[in-house]
Amino acid sequence: MTTAPAFDTTKTLTEEATGRTGLARILLGRDAIMIYLVLAFILYASLTIPRFATPVTVGFLLLDVVPVLLIAMPMTLVIITGEIDLSVASIAGLTSALMGVLWADGLDIALVLIIGLLAGMLAGAFNGFLVAVVGLPSLAVTIGTLALFRGLALVVIGDNAVANFPPGLTTFFTSKLGATGIPTVMIGVVVVALFFGVLLHFTPFGRGLYALGFSKEAARFVGIKVARSKFWLYVGTGTISALAGIFWTLRYSSARSDNASGLELTVIAAVLLGGVSIFGGKGSIPGVLAGVMLIGTINFSLRLTRVSDVILIIVTGTLLIVSVVGPSIFGAIQQWRHDRRVRKALPTLP
Repeated sequence: MTTAPAFDTTKTLTEEATGRTGLARILLGRDAIMIYLVLAFILYASLTIPRFATPVTVGFLLLDVVPVLLIAMPMTLVIITGEIDLSVASIAGLTSALMGVLWADGLDIALVLIIGLLAGMLAGAFNGFLVAVVGLPSLAVTIGTLALFRGLALVVIGDNAVANFPPGLTTFFTSKLGATGIPTVMIGVVVVALFFGVLLHFTPFGRGLYALGFSKEAARFVGIKVARSKFWLYVGTGTISALAGIFWTLRYSSARSDNASGLELTVIAAVLLGGVSIFGGKGSIPGVLAGVMLIGTINFSLRLTRVSDVILIIVTGTLLIVSVVGPSIFGAIQQWRHDRRVRKALPTLP
């Protein structure tokens, strides 16, 4: 009579199936790979592109990615639930237009900023009401409000541009931390990223968002308030988009209706490239941060080599396609390897 080989109980079935320990899963996970790619591209650009590895370049690069970093944080949570918000750039533009008109009318700048944030919050609440309460598809709703909010911005300010904002604010938003080249506003961006990171990864609300992305019915069954969660997520995207619009306006000291046009494409590409599944239920803030920095670094390095904006759009679109198709191919390979390792890990029957 043959006996079954002893099964190694010092490892869990998951470790046997994946062939990785907990530390290895962290070091070889999707987030870590994205960070390695960012570091590798920065090293490549530093060695091959003149003036790339300078504090001045670092400052302009980080200033360019600030709006994308800000909006990508709430967008990550929205996409994890299986929804999307295409109106974020239009909300930023509407905020900019409102700021221009209100400042030109003589309102105090503090009041202008507050009204701009409230406008973004209301725009997000409008999206949230249509998606969460009425039950309309988020793709259709936010395509509509993308055009609606951009049209409202044009109605508010027309083809005019307001460029006489307080010089002190523009100086602050473009100032650096000593000789490092790191913009002062990155402190605020880090605070926003930490807030959304803690919210997503360390709170019951955040864990509920993953459940929402996997199955709305199951989420309701375990007591998650689906409509309420979605509504507040859209309020969050609207508010942060307004904050990005304020930064955009004061950085360039120019309020225009077309400010931040096309930014939603870059944001979504960065979020998906950072490992968030377009189908929901998967993703992380660290991965998204790496995705934003990778796209921002690639675009900025191409600008330094005087590549046209058309090529930049093509690159962003290509990365968006890769970020959608790539995980599906990678997932299929991983599933095949997982199944094979599970078969090897299970004890052989007599």
